[in-house]
Amino acid sequence: MPFSELFKGKKPSGARSSVSPDGVSADEKTAVVEQIEDSGAYGFWTTDGRGNVAYLSRWIVEAVGKDFAALVHKPMQHVFSPVEGEIDGRSLGLKLGTRKSFSGLAVKAETDGGKLVLRLSGRPLYDAAGDFLGFRGTAIDVTEEFVAEEEANRLAKYDSLTGLANRHRMEQRIDSTLHAFKSAERAAALMMLDLDKFKQVNDTLGHAAGDQLLQQVADRLRGAVAGRGEIGRLGGDEFQILIPDLDDRGELGEIAKRIIQILSQPYSVEEGRCTIGCSVGIAVAPYDGVEREELTRAADLALYASKNGGRGQFRFYAGDLEHEATLRKRMEEDLAEAIEAGHFTLEYQPVVSLVDNRVTALEAQYCWSDEDRGRVEPETFLPVAEGSRLIVPIGEWGLRKACEDAMNWPDSLIVSLQISPVQFETSGFVDTVEQALEATDLDPARLELRLPESVLLGDGSKVDAALARLFKLGVRLTLDQFGSGLSSLSYLRRAPLNALRIGEEFFEPVMGNELGDIELVRAVVALAGAMGMETVASGVHAMKLMKELKQLGVYHACGFVYSGALTAEQVLEDIADGDWTIAPSDAGTQRATRRTVFRKIGLIHEDHYYDVTLRNLSRTGAMIQGLEDVPAGTMFVLDFGQGQLAVCTVRRSMDDTQGVEFEQELVDDGAGGLCTRHRVSPYELATAGAPLQALPPGKYAPASGLAASGSYAQFKLSANAPKQQAA
Repeated sequence: MPFSELFKGKKPSGARSSVSPDGVSADEKTAVVEQIEDSGAYGFWTTDGRGNVAYLSRWIVEAVGKDFAALVHKPMQHVFSPVEGEIDGRSLGLKLGTRKSFSGLAVKAETDGGKLVLRLSGRPLYDAAGDFLGFRGTAIDVTEEFVAEEEANRLAKYDSLTGLANRHRMEQRIDSTLHAFKSAERAAALMMLDLDKFKQVNDTLGHAAGDQLLQQVADRLRGAVAGRGEIGRLGGDEFQILIPDLDDRGELGEIAKRIIQILSQPYSVEEGRCTIGCSVGIAVAPYDGVEREELTRAADLALYASKNGGRGQFRFYAGDLEHEATLRKRMEEDLAEAIEAGHFTLEYQPVVSLVDNRVTALEAQYCWSDEDRGRVEPETFLPVAEGSRLIVPIGEWGLRKACEDAMNWPDSLIVSLQISPVQFETSGFVDTVEQALEATDLDPARLELRLPESVLLGDGSKVDAALARLFKLGVRLTLDQFGSGLSSLSYLRRAPLNALRIGEEFFEPVMGNELGDIELVRAVVALAGAMGMETVASGVHAMKLMKELKQLGVYHACGFVYSGALTAEQVLEDIADGDWTIAPSDAGTQRATRRTVFRKIGLIHEDHYYDVTLRNLSRTGAMIQGLEDVPAGTMFVLDFGQGQLAVCTVRRSMDDTQGVEFEQELVDDGAGGLCTRHRVSPYELATAGAPLQALPPGKYAPASGLAASGSYAQFKLSANAPKQQAA
């Protein structure tokens, strides 16, 4: 419809002549307007009294990509919607509804080619009687300007390589989220991610490959987070994830594990195939921080701890992490000195045939005797050794020592040694194995190397070459802790493996079966049998479990049902009598999954607070010491510190020691330890009158200051227990 048709047969109110005072006729003015309209410089629009489209310039109709017949009589706000970020935030419908003039309103319409953006101005029209006729207005095409501004905003907020939020946007999002959540008393989790071995990709395959890898990492992170939070790239190989309304550390740990697993899968780039890893640190607001700087620092400390713990791990923030970093640095220095001073020894845990109870192998375990610390358990110092790469010289010593000790044993006994991924990836590892065998003259068939699944995810060609050389040497190769990593079944078919070792995590009690996930164990045994491999079960802690494994067809087992680790001297004494067999026994049974600890914790009973000693800990229960005459069935609340409270019931009681069962299972803390799913909320403490702040590293303040309320303490502290805290 041409512009002149719009006013055909109509004259504006009060018009007396078709010629204006300047001598230009109305028809000439109309022609000028139509020329401007046809040029696309300006557009015109009108509505009827109900706000429906009555007229649109032809170029606008063409840009929208529809016939005018499909637009006429349609509400104007259904054709155009407001652009995000308009100053007053009003929609076009609200503007028209006010019947007041407006100008500069940016609106958009989706088109086949993308998007049309117009800036509208309009004024209401009334007839001589004052009745509202509708709106007339102008339109300017600002699509290019809008797209350019939108792109500039995107570049300012998003990482150009990955499309993820950049550091500036993440800071804004964290600030705004924490501010809003503080008043609403909601939680939010912050994850800090750092890629392991990314520098190697840049150095070996080039920066173009590194860029491709980062883009694939971003895609995998989007899949892992699945829209639950915002992902940002802070720069280099550092990423950040903000997840609102999540404080369940069990669920957060599962997300972190999934991220680590997904990012550890091989990548294909133009320059070849590569594999990296990922370390994750987790902090939760308001428990670990109320403001952005506080929360980010907590997540950074947790990330630092996970990297130092051997990489490929996640860690939750804890109040003692700063102290832990200092202790770790000191331990690294002491480990280096211990290597030089020869303070390491090896102990051996027997591996027993389930058929005839005959000892078939001895698994070497590192022991460190330190002047200040005394005996340091392997699970304490080995992660530090891996993080500092001191595991390489320790591993070389251990390999030579194990071969030397094995030369004093019968030829039927195999010596088994766990190999760290850091060791395996070291240039010259196979040469080290070969040299140890030559120096000791040990039959290669008597040396078993237990490889973690993560080694299979390294550089494919290097891994294949190393395994082929080891196989050619004649050593036994066992995949250690099978089922806890990510090895693919296709790789298992190619790798020259002799056995699969089932990790003790399979035997942790699960819902409906106190022996663990036996059905998964059954599947592993079937898989190993199909591939011609033996199976070895580690961490066998009870007779009932041993009998079940025997029925499933497991070949060998080790654990406390047979024996703990023995010194080299004890091994020589036991083999001196000839055939070495160990009958399984429940005597001295100890669950392999129960962590041996020795630290002070709090215990709450009714309105009294006691200091007791935590002796060991598992997902489902613990052993505590310090209270006498506690009957079975008594309910306690254990205070592990920093707001971690666990409701439990006494199941066994002997003298001053009690075995308790938790109401809710503990979850992994990412460092081989356990923690509660939930913590005391700082919002609850603030309601009780405490300032809103991160939870302190020590005891739960209200619990440690309980008022006695006129009651008396039911339980007596044992002589060896710490003095009860004053009420």
